[in-house]
Amino acid sequence: MTSISTIAVLLTCHNRKEKSLQCLKALYEQQGLVVDFKLEVFLVDDGSTDGTALATKNQFPSVNVIQGNGNLYWNQGMRLAWKTAAATKDYDFYFWLNDDTLLDINALVNLIETYNLATSLDQKEVIITAACRTALEYDIFSYGGRIETGPVVPNGSPQRCKYINGNAVLISKAIYKELGNLCNDYTHGMGDFDYGLRALKADFGCYTTSDYVATCPPNEGIPGWCNPNFPLKKRWKLLHSPLGLNIREYIKFRKKFWGSQWINFAIKAYAKMISPKLYQKIS
Repeated sequence: MTSISTIAVLLTCHNRKEKSLQCLKALYEQQGLVVDFKLEVFLVDDGSTDGTALATKNQFPSVNVIQGNGNLYWNQGMRLAWKTAAATKDYDFYFWLNDDTLLDINALVNLIETYNLATSLDQKEVIITAACRTALEYDIFSYGGRIETGPVVPNGSPQRCKYINGNAVLISKAIYKELGNLCNDYTHGMGDFDYGLRALKADFGCYTTSDYVATCPPNEGIPGWCNPNFPLKKRWKLLHSPLGLNIREYIKFRKKFWGSQWINFAIKAYAKMISPKLYQKIS
């Protein structure tokens, strides 16, 4: 294994104290790390009112807790964590970690080994995203790497992917130096997909781990902005919400990587919101 000195672990949280603490516990229980391998954790507590910050400092005093304003959501919270970490030290790696994701005991070692193998194969820097299962008892894909046709299911070897879910992602210093932070265009979602696509455009690689290395239950059900059981007024509101599709930012994302085709994606989104059942029949 290549000698590695430091990894900055980046998290953001809001009122999920128990999940956040479980996530940190699993992180600190990682085994098989070499002696000169050091983790430093940067957690943005985005206006939690459930005592997350205090509980974190009590149980994990080495965590750098950064206070957010309560309106950062995932992308902006992770941007703040990353900005703070990068200003602290020139880390060898940055590791995105969602606070609802539980790492297996050897997850980080697996990610690093995958990084070493993939960079050797590609002869260039790569991003590694962790393949996550729905539950510890079932090897069913929830998050990780994706291609146009769907998820990249682990098969025992590192596999290339086009889109990366941000649940547990290892990014080298070289890629950070080239691409910088997550894009400021997004509030909550799409920042992870954007980063992976930017990496590919810059001739870096994106890979997923050869095995499942973490557990994260997927978001269940139909998204609210296109759920036929919700009234149109609520669907419209969620179409524009950071926790829904966030249509303005979605259009920015599509324009950035699909050019003039963005209009097709926008029309489909509005059609799906206005008449979900009809859209499903036509599709």
